[in-house]
Amino acid sequence: MKKVSIILIALFFGIAMNSFSQTTAPATDFFAGKWEISIFGTPQGDIKMVTELVRKEGKLTGELKDATDSSKPVIPISAIEEKNGEIEISFSASGYDLTLPLKKEDDDNLKGQLMNMFDAKAKRVK
Repeated sequence: MKKVSIILIALFFGIAMNSFSQTTAPATDFFAGKWEISIFGTPQGDIKMVTELVRKEGKLTGELKDATDSSKPVIPISAIEEKNGEIEISFSASGYDLTLPLKKEDDDNLKGQLMNMFDAKAKRVK
């Protein structure tokens, strides 16, 4: 009887510890991954770029590629700043230093404006 009581107590504590223990799933890195960025109404017309953002040493990095013409040179991203649900991508193009702030709309879409003038959208590529 004593052995049964010890087994039941151990079983009870095992179940209690299992139910109270916190199971944390690994945090997902929302902005990391492949994105298609569209910028509308620029002097050169609408622009489509593709980027693959990767986290290296705690910071996002990547480069911008023209989605319509693979022969064009890639544009290196000079910096990416992250805030709650927002990123700001900095790069140089046509001799200008540009920033593109993008805000999370849902799990697969971002929205912003290049230079506060040209509407931009980004869609996760799956």
